Amino acid sequence: MLLKLLHFLTLPPRGSVDDANLRQQLGFGQIVEDARFVATWLGKLILFNSNLSAKRLPGLDVDDCSFLQLYNKKDTWQPGVDGGMNLVETKVVAVKFLASGAFTDTERFLPALFASSDANSRLSDIGDDMLKRAIPAVSLEDKNTLDHIFRIYLGTRGTEGSVPAPVPLQTKLLGLLCRSKRATSYRNENIQIVKEGLTAGSLGDGFSSRRTAQGLEASKLRTQIFAYTNWLARVSDPADITVIAPNIVSQLREYIESQGWPTYHDSDSGQSNHGSNLRSLGYESIGVLARACPARLILDEDLDLLRWLFDSLSSDPAGKDVSLSIEQALSSVLGAFGEPLSPELEGSIEGLLLHNMQRQVGDVEGANTRVVRSTRYTAVRFVNRCLPFKNITARWMNVLAMAGGAKERRELLEEGRKGLDPYWYRMLNPAKPGAAEVSHPDNAKYDLPSFTDLVGQFFGKDSVWNIVRSQDILLPMTDAYAPAILFCHNILISEALSPGAVAIDAEWNQQLETLIANDERSRERIREYLLALVAEPATKSALEILLVAALNGVVALESKGAASCGHCLLTLCSLGPDSSVGSLARSISFLHSPILSNNKSLRQTTSRLFGILGSHERCPQAKLQNMMDDFNLKAGAWQEAVGSDYFQAHGSILALAYYWSRRALRADASAMCKDEAQVRAAVNLVLGILSSAHDITLLDAATTSVFELGLSRSLSPESLTPSHNPLALMKKLSDIAEKGNENAVRALGSFAMQCGEDSAEDAILRQIVAALCKLHEVREPTIHFAVGEALSVAAAGWQSKALVAALDIGATQVSSSSRNTSLSWILDEVLEDCGTTKPALRQASVIWLLCLVQFCGHLPSMRERLRDCQVAFKGFLADRESLNQETASRGLSLVYEKGDRELKDDLVRDLVGSFTGSSANMSGRVSGETQLFEPGALPTGDGSITTYKDIMSLAAEVGNPSLVYKFMSLAANNAIWTSRAAFGRFGLSSIFSDSSVDGYLAQNPKLYSALFRYRFDPNTNVRNSMNDIWNALVREPTVTIDQHFDSIMGDLLKNILGKEWRTRQACCAAVADLVQSRPAAKYEKYVGEIWTLTFKVCDDIKESVRSAAMALARVLVGILTRGLEAGGSSSRSAGAMLKNVLPFLLSPSGLESPAQDVQAFSLSAILQIIKKSNKEILRPFVPDLVGRLILLLSSLEPEGIEYVRLRAEQYGVTGQQIDDARLSSVRGSPMLEAIERCLDFLDEASVQELRRPLENAITTGLGLPSRVGGSRVLVSLSTRHNFIFRPHANYFLRLARKQVLDRNETISASYSAACGYLARLASDDEILKLTEHCRRLYFESDDDRHRIVAGDIILAIVKYAADRFNALAAEILPFVFFAKHDPHERTQKLFQETWNETVGGSRTVSLYMQEIIQLAMQYLGSPRWSLKHTAAFAVAEATNATGDEINDSFAQIIWPGLQKAVDGKTWEGKERILEAFVRFARAENTVTKDEQTWAQIQKIMLRESKRDNQAYRPHALSCLATYVELRDSIDLATEVYNITAPIIENSLARSDEMELDSQSGGPVSKTMIEEILANAHAALLRSVNPHVQSSEDLSFSLSRALALTVKTFSESNDRKVHDAIYDAEQSLFQKLQKAIRQSPSETLVNVLIEYLKTLFGNGDQVEQTRIKAAEAAAAFAPLSGRSERWRAALIDGISSATTGERSVPVQESLQRARGAIPDG
Repeated sequence: MLLKLLHFLTLPPRGSVDDANLRQQLGFGQIVEDARFVATWLGKLILFNSNLSAKRLPGLDVDDCSFLQLYNKKDTWQPGVDGGMNLVETKVVAVKFLASGAFTDTERFLPALFASSDANSRLSDIGDDMLKRAIPAVSLEDKNTLDHIFRIYLGTRGTEGSVPAPVPLQTKLLGLLCRSKRATSYRNENIQIVKEGLTAGSLGDGFSSRRTAQGLEASKLRTQIFAYTNWLARVSDPADITVIAPNIVSQLREYIESQGWPTYHDSDSGQSNHGSNLRSLGYESIGVLARACPARLILDEDLDLLRWLFDSLSSDPAGKDVSLSIEQALSSVLGAFGEPLSPELEGSIEGLLLHNMQRQVGDVEGANTRVVRSTRYTAVRFVNRCLPFKNITARWMNVLAMAGGAKERRELLEEGRKGLDPYWYRMLNPAKPGAAEVSHPDNAKYDLPSFTDLVGQFFGKDSVWNIVRSQDILLPMTDAYAPAILFCHNILISEALSPGAVAIDAEWNQQLETLIANDERSRERIREYLLALVAEPATKSALEILLVAALNGVVALESKGAASCGHCLLTLCSLGPDSSVGSLARSISFLHSPILSNNKSLRQTTSRLFGILGSHERCPQAKLQNMMDDFNLKAGAWQEAVGSDYFQAHGSILALAYYWSRRALRADASAMCKDEAQVRAAVNLVLGILSSAHDITLLDAATTSVFELGLSRSLSPESLTPSHNPLALMKKLSDIAEKGNENAVRALGSFAMQCGEDSAEDAILRQIVAALCKLHEVREPTIHFAVGEALSVAAAGWQSKALVAALDIGATQVSSSSRNTSLSWILDEVLEDCGTTKPALRQASVIWLLCLVQFCGHLPSMRERLRDCQVAFKGFLADRESLNQETASRGLSLVYEKGDRELKDDLVRDLVGSFTGSSANMSGRVSGETQLFEPGALPTGDGSITTYKDIMSLAAEVGNPSLVYKFMSLAANNAIWTSRAAFGRFGLSSIFSDSSVDGYLAQNPKLYSALFRYRFDPNTNVRNSMNDIWNALVREPTVTIDQHFDSIMGDLLKNILGKEWRTRQACCAAVADLVQSRPAAKYEKYVGEIWTLTFKVCDDIKESVRSAAMALARVLVGILTRGLEAGGSSSRSAGAMLKNVLPFLLSPSGLESPAQDVQAFSLSAILQIIKKSNKEILRPFVPDLVGRLILLLSSLEPEGIEYVRLRAEQYGVTGQQIDDARLSSVRGSPMLEAIERCLDFLDEASVQELRRPLENAITTGLGLPSRVGGSRVLVSLSTRHNFIFRPHANYFLRLARKQVLDRNETISASYSAACGYLARLASDDEILKLTEHCRRLYFESDDDRHRIVAGDIILAIVKYAADRFNALAAEILPFVFFAKHDPHERTQKLFQETWNETVGGSRTVSLYMQEIIQLAMQYLGSPRWSLKHTAAFAVAEATNATGDEINDSFAQIIWPGLQKAVDGKTWEGKERILEAFVRFARAENTVTKDEQTWAQIQKIMLRESKRDNQAYRPHALSCLATYVELRDSIDLATEVYNITAPIIENSLARSDEMELDSQSGGPVSKTMIEEILANAHAALLRSVNPHVQSSEDLSFSLSRALALTVKTFSESNDRKVHDAIYDAEQSLFQKLQKAIRQSPSETLVNVLIEYLKTLFGNGDQVEQTRIKAAEAAAAFAPLSGRSERWRAALIDGISSATTGERSVPVQESLQRARGAIPDG
């Protein structure tokens, strides 16, 4: 009874007051159980279907189905039976009832869910809308709700239970379960969902658990199942996921294997793409679940799942997407290896990964399983993440990863390198929080591998690189050899140094090299460690193996790899014990080839190795002598050397120099006396090359040789001959050094070291120092560091730390000239140069001073001068050159390290004063050439002000001396910031971490405010420096900032509008950082001031400041939106802030600001706020927001778009194409998305408030985007918010009606579509007014665009409000039928589409015939030709639509309009009217039977046939030919002859011309002439009516026609004309056969014989035409029996035609004609 009553229940409009009161009126508010009961059964009704054979259905058990069928009453749901109901319509009214205010969102939740998944869109549309509103009101964490959802999804057990839900509903239910955390606790149900979703299992009671899902629905369901498994893995409690994960993973594996594993079979189904996608999702889900439950799925002893995934990756050929999913699954599994592994498990993983590292594509494993994809990259990733760094097998696999070299994948090589770098290993395996201490157990994985074990793994007897000391060295995996050597070398050095001596960071390798090269203590530790190694046999063997391996790499590898091995070998030989070096010296001959190679770096390294090994006492003298002889020979031939000989000469020179240098350092004086001649020869060779050679390579060898020989006193002033005196050598080295050669600079220093101290100004040492200082003119900083080293060597000799790395043999006592005063006077000169004003000399001198402090700071004479050095370095902190600042910073740090406590305290005090002060000390003297500004910083018309001289000139020129002071003040201010930039460079900030600084800061807390602001200074150098100081001073930043928060914030807000732009910019950045890391309560009192100041700075004159202010504003919006998104107290706090912020953004300070940046930001901020806000907070602002955003849509477009549109043709496009692109952009605009979200927040009250802003936006908006945006809002309101918008639909329909006439077609079309959507909700009267408006546009306007607009509107109503259109079809369809014949193509297309959308057949025309003809009659006499023609076409089409039988009533309606339509002169398309006229004449009805009417018809036909219009004439004659055969009672032969004879004669006369002009104007083509001729003959021959003509008249008519026919055959060869004649003769012969019943007259016999002759004798005709002639003869054959002459003539004609005929079809036609002739 309730369901029947629902059909008659009129529901109030959604959202109205009546709708809100409906619940109370029905009593549901008082008895809530009733409402729940009704909602529950209506939901079951939605699930019910009329399958009477089913006793239970999805979601319905046996009792439910029985109840809904009135206890198995069969006629319940049969609408044709008395009392039966239509199930679909009943569901629709039930859903509408559920959507009303009678039910709460909680009560309608499940019914809405059922309806939304229904296949019927009438249910699903309403269901979707209900569900969208109900979901926020329902808690998915409620147990009862979840129980019901799982029960609906899975069904209930037993034969009486319900069936599982249909697939679409299951998909919807899974989407809801993916929002519930509590759903993850339903362990058994979740396992069952996955199991039944992937396989169509059985419940065990004889009923299938669900129909096997097929096609797209099954794909969607399984996709949602995989999404649900991901949800389970991410959200489930550990106890739950531990139980369900193994079971689900097992099901997923079975599903994948059922598709074929590892080989994928996609031939069983046409859904291969879906299957492949689901396979990918399966792998991904396995990975996510395995990561969530690693203990039971991954970390088992046999590694079954991990092994299965690797096998899948190697052998699954399903495609790239699947392989990426497998890799993703393996990446997910990686997260399970965060804990240390047991030894057994670590060993299992080693074996698995090593196996995958050795797999090769193409290998066949197991049962014909082929490896199709390499697993090396994934395996090495697991190596780096799963195994500890000390695992030598893991490191070996890293080496294997690099074995492929350039042929290998780049990411694999990179991953292999990371595994051999402890820093990257730590980055890949970060320590857990709380495990920062080195001693923490979790940090054991970072321990370095054992050097001895590592060498055994890499180069032991079981390795592919089993070291054998053989001259024939062949190395496999050459690309990995050098990295392996380097790693072993680095591990050895790290073991030698104390723990923590080398920081494990990105520069780990470089730090080791730096310590080896420069740090004396580190080198000593390495020496001691290597000595300890050789004391034990096992470790000694490892060291010797590494030495031999490195030597083999030098010999066997190419260029880069060999050089790397050589570098490692050189380090070990330099620092290694004498015994190990001596053992290696036996293989010195191996170095011969590398020394003479083409690689320069390799030659340099091996030459030095040769010097170390060759000078050893255990070196085989025979081998050594042979090599020395060869080197002397090749070096002596340096002048003639070319090509490879040239490189060999270079290597030989270096080898000789290194050898004699190391020989001199090792041997005593007596031994060197024996070799004096050879040494002198080598020195002379080097000096000869230095003086004569011009090639840079040979000069490089010579300068290096001078440096090495000078170190050992083999080259000294006393040892030089007069031809190579010291001054000449110094001059030559200086000249080379001036070209930027660092070796020449070092050579000068080495040579100076051997010069004695002499106070004379012309002493060699002083001249060398002067030459070195002169090199300040070289503009390369690296040269000056070399000069500084050379000065330190010249000043201190071997006591200089610069020579630490030069001592590469075991000798500890080396000699050089004594030094007492050299360091003092060299330092004096450098300090004096530091005070100069020359930029180049200043830069050079500060570098030299740094080098002197660094390399000689340990000497007493240097320590006494540290305070002078400090003063000099401070003078460079304000320097403009960053290099000078950095050098001075580093220098001050060194002075601090080497000074005493008093010096340290003074330095700290000065630095803090400089930092916090507001004035700068312009250090040094100011001369005219002193540069005060960077070039271009202060531009003038013809250059820029840079020096003090420029300032003076400008002041004199303008006559204003005060400019000097202003510019000098500006320069001083510049110096302040420049000096601040120097803080923190190269460890200067470490000075502030001294305890004395803490005491100072305790008394000056204001420093924190300034320091915090400086950390955000726009100058990168200042910013970095201040960050370094901050990190040094502030141990606990959070505590410090919280303690001084108010003072910091006050300082920032005070200075944010300061005079200096850099201060304003820094304040913006600082405030942004400060508020981001603090709770809102901390800065809530400053929010208003912050926003106000921020927007002021957004309009700053400097762009960078504006950018910083905009960044701050974005941060503030981000904080606000995150608060809105978070919910709870954060949302309430953000909501309160929004009430202040949003009006501010909408105010003249925001969106209406004249600053475009502010406008853009305000818009962006509003969009973010809309996206994150909820409806309660945002709803009060929605009306104003929607209107503003619509108006701002055009602001997103480039300003020049209208210009481009107006000139579109110049760019090869049309304006419409540009508008289409603009429209597409609007549809995808984030602003339109924001508007849609605002509309979602509307309610009844806010819709009323929206009316005025929306109207204003629609009527005043400028630009296409805004105009179109207004129409889109109307569409959205009409579709997605129709319940609350319905009361306003009429108003906005009237408003939209005014916008459709916009000049822009895109805007017009958009509002036309909006009218269609609005028609859904508008009243019938308003729709009729709209259609009447369209009629006025169509009939009353001369503009074609108005007719197009009318068509757009009507079509929109049909498309978007079809039910409303159908209800008013009688008022609209006649107009549509009329307008669809409009001659304008686009207008016609629009109305034709409308007609096609609404009309199923031609009977509709009959239904509205009266209205159509009446409408057409109104405009047949219109002065506008377009309307007149349209009306005529409409009448013609209406006539044709009635068919061949036109009844009397239709004829009475049609005849007046048709007669009026055909009257008048000819026009294009009139032939369609005439054809309809003939169709009307063919019909038999009271109108056509009326003689008077028929006479009028005949008159019209003859009149139209006489028209001279050449385009119209063929159609008129064709219609005439049809008309003359309509009745047998009339004879029109004479009339037709009089019409056609002149036409035929004229056409024949003009048929030879290609193109002619008709009498009425315009060209007449040959084709048209032939068509006229054909139709004229057809009309002429068909007009002969033997039924009413006497024999004489008949003979006369035939004779006339025959004469024209014969003439046509003789003068025209056109196939179309001949075909028309034969067809007409066939028709004529058939009429004669019926009319002639007795012997014909002789005249008639003769005439017809002539006709027969026309059928034959035309052999040049085409085959089809000859067939038509034969068919005409066959038509004459029965008639030939009337006359023997006819019979004979026909037989003769057929015989003659058959004789020469080759065409089989023609012969067959002739035979048929012959067979039809009666026997004689």
